Amino acid sequence: REKEIEEFVPKEYWSIDSRFSKEDGSVFSSRFYGKNGKKLEIKLKEESDAITALMKTAFWTVSGVKKGTKKRSPAPPFITSTLQQEASRKLGFSAQKTMMVAQQLYEGVELGSEGSVGLITYMRTDSVRLSDDAIKQARTYIQERFGKDYLPAKPRVFKTKSAAQDAHEAIRPTYAEKEPESLKGMLTSDQYKLYKLIWERFIACQMENAVFDTISVEIEGTQEGSLAKDNSPVLNFRASGSRLIFPGFMALYVEGRDDEEKEESQQLPPLQEGEALGLKEIKPEQHFTEPPPRYTEATLVKALEEKGIGRPSTYAPTISTIISRGYVVRNKKQLKPTELGKMVNRLMVENFPGIVNVNFTAEMESKLDSVEEGKVSWKEILREFYPGFMKTIKKAEQVIEKVEMPVEESNVVCEKCGRTMVIRTGRYGKFLACPGYPSCRNAKPIFEDAGVKCPKCGGKAIILRTKRGRKYLGCGNYPKCDFLSWDMPSDKKCPKCGTFMTQKTKGGIITLKCANPECDHSEEHVKNKSEK
Repeated sequence: REKEIEEFVPKEYWSIDSRFSKEDGSVFSSRFYGKNGKKLEIKLKEESDAITALMKTAFWTVSGVKKGTKKRSPAPPFITSTLQQEASRKLGFSAQKTMMVAQQLYEGVELGSEGSVGLITYMRTDSVRLSDDAIKQARTYIQERFGKDYLPAKPRVFKTKSAAQDAHEAIRPTYAEKEPESLKGMLTSDQYKLYKLIWERFIACQMENAVFDTISVEIEGTQEGSLAKDNSPVLNFRASGSRLIFPGFMALYVEGRDDEEKEESQQLPPLQEGEALGLKEIKPEQHFTEPPPRYTEATLVKALEEKGIGRPSTYAPTISTIISRGYVVRNKKQLKPTELGKMVNRLMVENFPGIVNVNFTAEMESKLDSVEEGKVSWKEILREFYPGFMKTIKKAEQVIEKVEMPVEESNVVCEKCGRTMVIRTGRYGKFLACPGYPSCRNAKPIFEDAGVKCPKCGGKAIILRTKRGRKYLGCGNYPKCDFLSWDMPSDKKCPKCGTFMTQKTKGGIITLKCANPECDHSEEHVKNKSEK
């Protein structure tokens, strides 16, 4: 995708929007379609100027009105990929966070006197199948909450893709009657948001279609009188609009859309064929074609699913791996490849074209399914794959040259030799290294100041990361001081000894604990909405 973006050459084009008025003063918008009933693309300013000049002297009439109704069906219940996409669009959750919170809802949440209750079904699934009991629960709820008009005559049955394993049901609430609002006080903010999303999607999938009145209007501009010539073109404009007349499932839930899929609609005034119109405004606008957008987590998961790459259980780990290894960085919601990512990709494409081909994973998944179904032996799959793979590796080892990643400057002085250290990129991200290597082998992780003092030696407490990206608290005087804590510092001081307190949250409970190893003071309280 990044290569497509870098090689993209923008092309100029123009649009012409106009505003027309009726005799009663009502105004609506329309867009240029073409000439003499044929669609025309405007590529240059000169073409746009010629059309706008004709528009100013044209006589405008409604040449066609087409009315109808349009039905919109609800989306199927969630599978892993669609849950990750929708949670990204609507909640801003990463795929990894979505699966973590879903796991909590699946394993069970404490609901007062009910004890620990699993609120959703298994969250790693590629099937949209629903059990008869689940459908019955949903239909009963819809009848009682919304009334019979919102309940289809027959239950909706959604078709699962042929490549799906269908080992588990779709992701749904275990109890349809447990409305999100009734559980809000017992769930964390993230648990509530995700449960609400799953619950609403499930109920909505068994509701009636939404119904819209639609209207499309064709408008013609012709030259009259002395301005008319034999070759004077007829200018064609089109306008369309829709009006919701029955909300159906949209009374509860509307599926999110990616940025590039935005819809525009307007409510048009009553119009009749042959009706004369006045031209109120002409708005020509220059545009340039745009490259395909970078992937977001939502669109990347969608692409992985469409191309058959991976399984529901691998989407989130795949994305978290390319982020943690520094192959991509998040830029707002988009995933932007780093120089390291581009370099690794280039080396893989040049030396392992058969492996990094998008069809490889899909084909391998299909073969593994055949093994699971007993159609073929796993040994046969390995015998077919491994010899050729080993040849490719040996060849790559001979031809791949060691690639040096560009280094960044830092303001950290090497305490061993006095040189200014540089920032290098390794497998697990960036680190500080002495440029005097190999005579000086000093290297250390990049850390951020925790803003508190080490409770053990009084030095500077720092925040570091493990190879997998998890944060932890350490001491800047390491190895002289071995202070370590997996919990981050809070802004509260220990009332017993005055040391800062660490904070962790689990199941809606915040635990504050004194960071001083020799002090045993701790506190617990229920997390409120204002707390992170």
